[in-house]
Amino acid sequence: MTLNLNGKNLTLRSIKNEDLETLWQIAYNQSLEWMNWNGPYFNDPVYTYEEFILYYTTKVMPLDATAVIVVDEQPIGLISHYWEDGELMQWLEYGLVIYQEQHWGKGIGTEACKIWMDYLFDTYPYIQRVGFTTWSGNHRILRMGEKLGMKKEAVIRQVRFWQGNYYDSVKFGILRKEWQENI
Repeated sequence: MTLNLNGKNLTLRSIKNEDLETLWQIAYNQSLEWMNWNGPYFNDPVYTYEEFILYYTTKVMPLDATAVIVVDEQPIGLISHYWEDGELMQWLEYGLVIYQEQHWGKGIGTEACKIWMDYLFDTYPYIQRVGFTTWSGNHRILRMGEKLGMKKEAVIRQVRFWQGNYYDSVKFGILRKEWQENI
């Protein structure tokens, strides 16, 4: 399936092979600051170009659950979804990453998530909720959830350990009915 969702300031579309070099460049060959906010406690690897290409072409792109965020015709990040409950396919979560700091704090993430949640509710008409999980150290994403009208549904206290400190895991969600009333 080819995805192409246009917003006011950005497009969410299927990842193309020609995007991969740019995505690797902005994610792993420039500043790695984004890794300090995107679940840093997981200690995700810094991929070489070859590892990145292999991972994306064999694990990410075939699932058709990830879109590239494009601003001014340039890829700047990714948005994806996954089933928290596996094969039951009732509990849908999503994730977002914008790689370069120059794009942070401009509402791009909020707009991307609005478009993505519309897409998810339209694509899966039987689901009743969409959500995401973050950590208490990521203040921008916490604010974004609130701006989107999502509810803070759970705080699992002091379970994320990073740089000698404990942080909370925080879950946000919104029901289909609430989303429809919100837009």
